Amino acid sequence: MSRILMILPPLVFAALAAMFWLGMQRDDPDALPSTLVGRAAPVLQVGALGNHAALTHDALTAPGVKLLNFWASWCAPCRAEHPMLKQLQAEGVTILGVNYKDKPDQAEAFLAELGNPYAAIGTDSGRMALEWGVYGVPETFVIDGEGKIVLRYAGPITAQELERVIRPALTKAAE
Repeated sequence: MSRILMILPPLVFAALAAMFWLGMQRDDPDALPSTLVGRAAPVLQVGALGNHAALTHDALTAPGVKLLNFWASWCAPCRAEHPMLKQLQAEGVTILGVNYKDKPDQAEAFLAELGNPYAAIGTDSGRMALEWGVYGVPETFVIDGEGKIVLRYAGPITAQELERVIRPALTKAAE
């Protein structure tokens, strides 16, 4: 019996380590799926941020493909993804922003420092993000010209993810 008790902990550890290792090998953009994909975007309930164009629900249903990006000034990954958003803006992609759980003066300073890629901005204290299924920032939704969600992407958009995940979703949304 004591021999089994000596062998059991290392076996349990090895099994857990194998499961963790296999889980980290997943290369799945849908690792955090959304029930909203394929459905109409939920209604926006956001406040205004300074003198920026106000984000309204009509912007989500306007013709053309657009991105809805949840971001915050205190979010380091948001800062890292910002150049990709500026690049998409320069390419003509409409990007709508939701400033998440942030202080207005800090959000304004973030945009003044890095530039504003957003066609319209709203602020959210966290309540609306729950309705969208947002786990944290940054999170980006690709929305088609009818206001339907094509993709939910959790995490910062890097150059690799832009090509691998975001651009194909933009193409799909444009069809």
